[in-house]
Amino acid sequence: MPKYQSMNTIKSILAGLLLTIVVVSCNNEASSFETDVAVNVSVLEIKNKPIEQTLITTGSIKPAMEVNLKSEMIGSYRLLINPSTGQKYKMGDRVSKGQVIIQLEDKEYENNTNLEGAELDLEISEMEYKKQQALYEKGGVTLRELVNSEKTMLTAQQTHENAQLSLDKMAIEAPFSGVITDLPYFSPGMRIESGKDLLSMMEYNVMVMDLSMPENLMGQVRMSQPVNIMNYALPDDTIKGTISELSPAIDMEARTFKGRINVDNREGLLKPGMFVKAEIVVDHRDSALVIPKDVILTEGNRKLVFVAKKETAEKRYIRTGIESLTEVEVLGTDLKENDRLIIKGFETLKNRSKVKVVK
Repeated sequence: MPKYQSMNTIKSILAGLLLTIVVVSCNNEASSFETDVAVNVSVLEIKNKPIEQTLITTGSIKPAMEVNLKSEMIGSYRLLINPSTGQKYKMGDRVSKGQVIIQLEDKEYENNTNLEGAELDLEISEMEYKKQQALYEKGGVTLRELVNSEKTMLTAQQTHENAQLSLDKMAIEAPFSGVITDLPYFSPGMRIESGKDLLSMMEYNVMVMDLSMPENLMGQVRMSQPVNIMNYALPDDTIKGTISELSPAIDMEARTFKGRINVDNREGLLKPGMFVKAEIVVDHRDSALVIPKDVILTEGNRKLVFVAKKETAEKRYIRTGIESLTEVEVLGTDLKENDRLIIKGFETLKNRSKVKVVK
């Protein structure tokens, strides 16, 4: 082989070796760079706590008891004094069952009703009946005479009751304990015709909310299930309720079923007519390992999260149970209480990635 060819060959080999060394060195530097750069992450120390799985619906809430009373008789209007305030009744006053709020007056009608005369007739007929009973036992009167006496007494009783009922219609009284919600104004002594709106009342210590739920949820909603009631005007308050009624029938057109919620409103936080959100608790755990839903990643059909172990991210496969809007129960033993779950910066992590925990 000529000398110059041998030298060229040697130069080519050396150049190839040098290129290989440079490439390997660069790859090692890149690998070292990838390995050494830590990803900034935030962590959450996992704890056991309660969790609820709910179905959400919305609607208007109304009082369990309400009434609108109209005048049944004709009379002059008189609004009475509330003994609790010493002033005439007004909207917002709380009243007890049987309290007379408004009195209609008509002297001619009262005279025609003749309640006092009916009371006197009743007393006389009762006395006569007792006398006839005593005589009958001694053989002093016939059975026919005794029966006629009893009939007279019963007629007197009915006449007295009818007179009392007629006069009672002149007094507008509270049919239950509650709050006056409407009290139309009439001038004192004004002649009121029959059928006029006089008084509206509500009792909203207990409220009700009607439900209309999709047919496919019928198996999940059951009697006596707890319900959390919320309103945008009460951001820091959750009022408790329960499922009190459920219809077994399905609306064939809407494919829905009806139900009703009873709500404990003794603190008066909810007002009649409010639009509320109801969370029906269909399942719950008193204590479970709970993590945020938005940190869960998927790998095929498997779910995973990352935890921080010193300066390294570790992949953990998980199984999940019941879930709320933002959290989920973790089943199995891949995660444990007090593990530091990575909740920010986890999107690009791989198993054994270096991490730096920041706030």
